[in-house]
Amino acid sequence: MIEELTSLEDERLDVFLRLTEVQLRNKLEPEKGIFIAESAKVISRALDAGYDPIAALMPFNKLGSHAALIERLEFAHPGITVFTAPDSLIQQLTGYELTRGVLVAFRRKVLPAVGDIIAGARRVAILEDITNHTNIGALFRSAAALGVDAIILNQGCCDPLYRRAIRVSMGTVFQVPWTRLDSFDAPASSAVSLLQEKAMAKKKSHVYAAREWPAQTLHQLKEAGFVTCALALKDDSIQLSDTRLKEADKLAMVFGTEGEGLIDETIALCDYTVKIPMKHGVDSLNVAAASAVTFWELCN
Repeated sequence: MIEELTSLEDERLDVFLRLTEVQLRNKLEPEKGIFIAESAKVISRALDAGYDPIAALMPFNKLGSHAALIERLEFAHPGITVFTAPDSLIQQLTGYELTRGVLVAFRRKVLPAVGDIIAGARRVAILEDITNHTNIGALFRSAAALGVDAIILNQGCCDPLYRRAIRVSMGTVFQVPWTRLDSFDAPASSAVSLLQEKAMAKKKSHVYAAREWPAQTLHQLKEAGFVTCALALKDDSIQLSDTRLKEADKLAMVFGTEGEGLIDETIALCDYTVKIPMKHGVDSLNVAAASAVTFWELCN
């Protein structure tokens, strides 16, 4: 159902305009939270993955070009409301021009168990305390393109369904199976800033270090037949091109936070510590770049 906007105060627009990412994630119930996707390609990938759309927002002048997408949305969720208005009004509502033409609010899914996403997988990426949404999105995009079968995020990682992460990934967050080791539990309050959320996640990650991450999860992967390798610069690091990695039937690649890297316990629990050869005195790469190089070398 297409509905023209008549009031900027319509509470049904809160999901697009007035709720923070934390509030969206916890709306109603955490396991039934909401995320926002933008652009026809990204939204189509979310629909392909079976996510349930609950509302859409697009300018008048995009209704014709997005007719097929509107039809898909209505098929996926009969009775869905597609809010529309002139460009100028939508820009007043959102604070920016909808250059990609459409926003859609989707319900989140319950995350799968680790055992479910590694069943049948041969190449798995594990992320520890990565808190930059751009890096998360770029990493997912590389993973989808280069053959990673699943991604596991620890408690300290930021949300792959944050709007910027989705946008940078070009919707590949809906294509690569993934899970998180602990549910997001930041309070649904506008007073909680993104920086505060990251700080809480970082602190919580190390509190949990002796429990599910890293010991329990890495043990579970080894029990399932995975060789584990930590990307880190250590005296005993082997080269990324080492044939033992490429020839492993099942391989789990572990990447750490942008600044501090992996915690010592994680490195100690992995079978190998691995480094990427670099020149000109450079000793590290951005985690998005490092993961792309690693996936290219070990997943093809």
